[in-house]
Amino acid sequence: MKSVNIITQSEEFDAIVVGTGITGGWAAKELTEKGLKTLVLERGRMVEHIKDYPTMYMDLWDFENGGQLSEKEQARQLKQSRTGYVTHKAWNHFFVDDIDHPYNEEKRFDWIRGYQVGGRSLVWGRQSYRLSDIDFEANAKEGIAIDWPIRYKEIAPWYDYVERHIGVSGENLGLPQLPDGKFLKPMELNCVEEHLKKGIAANYADRVMTIGRVAHITEGSKPGLGRSNCQYRNRCMRGCPFGAYFSSQSSTLPLAAATGKMTLRPNSIVHEVMYDKNKGRATGVRVIDSETNQTYEYKAKVIFLCASTVPTTSILMQSKSDRFPEGMGNDSGELGHNIMDHHLGTKASGTIDGYEDKYYTGRRPNGIYIPRFRNLGGTTDHKRFLRGYGYQGGGSREDWTDMVREASFGKKLTETIVTPGEWRMGLHGFGETLPYHDNKMYLDYNKTDKWGLPTITFDAEWKENEREMRKDAIAQAVEMLASAGFRNIETEDKEYGPGIGIHEMGTARMGRDPKTSVLNKNNAIHAVPNVYVTDGSFMTSAGCQNPSLTYMAFTARAANHAVEELKKQNI
Repeated sequence: MKSVNIITQSEEFDAIVVGTGITGGWAAKELTEKGLKTLVLERGRMVEHIKDYPTMYMDLWDFENGGQLSEKEQARQLKQSRTGYVTHKAWNHFFVDDIDHPYNEEKRFDWIRGYQVGGRSLVWGRQSYRLSDIDFEANAKEGIAIDWPIRYKEIAPWYDYVERHIGVSGENLGLPQLPDGKFLKPMELNCVEEHLKKGIAANYADRVMTIGRVAHITEGSKPGLGRSNCQYRNRCMRGCPFGAYFSSQSSTLPLAAATGKMTLRPNSIVHEVMYDKNKGRATGVRVIDSETNQTYEYKAKVIFLCASTVPTTSILMQSKSDRFPEGMGNDSGELGHNIMDHHLGTKASGTIDGYEDKYYTGRRPNGIYIPRFRNLGGTTDHKRFLRGYGYQGGGSREDWTDMVREASFGKKLTETIVTPGEWRMGLHGFGETLPYHDNKMYLDYNKTDKWGLPTITFDAEWKENEREMRKDAIAQAVEMLASAGFRNIETEDKEYGPGIGIHEMGTARMGRDPKTSVLNKNNAIHAVPNVYVTDGSFMTSAGCQNPSLTYMAFTARAANHAVEELKKQNI
């Protein structure tokens, strides 16, 4: 960066939280409720609950061109548009502009970002599963990467704590690979999903199907801004005016604000954590105002980096000093390495007869879940790959739109529109990626963004273990559907790069040894104990479960640890 005028703020804080998404909101809530005067910094714009959800009540016919982006609009989200994930005007305003926020790829990496207050908590899939000791012990047992520094019993109370607060609906199953939780009543399966569930139970002793465990209120209410029951609109990615699903906007941030201890500053790009080598502690952060380009310094006793995996790791990489020439906390050389995501895009689907007189009402914002059943011991072990995968998916009656072309007007058109098609059931594989050291991100100081900051380059790929797992995920989905009586089975294996799961993690992993990890068991940097990292950066392995619940539990645990350490004057 070129030389700039830096304004140092005279007001000092007990804590600074960087980011307002899933983990930033939790850090803000926990630290303020424990009495800490906390500055919360968000690089994106302000988004207020309900007020700033412009499409929350719109129907599809209210959108010009059916809500599809024009070629010119897609060109500004070129990399994200290739995934098909952001290309609808109902929600694309919650995702970044790739032109203003560029990144580089040595190999394809689909980095999907939401820069606003609330981050991607506004648009997440809400699937909420615990990791188990099978996950926490896997690296050590298999000699992969490094061992997690904690086990399930240490994080279990924090899973309880988070679930009770956010509201997770689901069904307890008693499975060692998917620990039970503190659940609200589960959502209902439809008739073909029940059919497959019974078929799996009849044909397999090691597999079970259940409704997804999701952060949706299905009974009662939860703390926040009027959080109430899910209305089954399935418009979650637009922002929920009922606060039925968990988001920072509806839950953690308003609770932090209610303490009177939080100062929230949007449009604030944190790019460096400042360090005092004499004290061996961080002193604060440097921030660029994204609208004025002015640089500010803010000081605090403790720093929580919750900007999401890649931005947090970028901040640490840019935080260079005589003590940390390769980036803050990078004594091990592991910062930026071991990037993981969940691989998906494997699918099998089929039709079923006998339910032509059945339909359903509402739009359930959830699907089914088949927990991992591979490599759990005995006959479940597979010779060609380690770890495992689960399935998400669901059953529905096929759309009428393809048939309308031949019934373009009159009575036949009306009949076609109101007549449901066949029932189809789909199973989508969702697999674990191993932590490979050579899957990495790094900074390019020759290619800078509009604020003069280095851009991020990804060099990561699926490897043989993931490719073999994908083959098995398709084969087993076909087998389960066929054995339950489904027909016309079709398969798919979409070519995606890492990132498509939107679960990037592992680039500042925790571990016991500072020589092989960045963070300790409490999510603090080994060599800088007043800097905590609680987004996906800390993950030592990925599991095959959606990770957001784990991020929240570790954040709450880390905040409690930080407050205790402040009381003891250890940081």
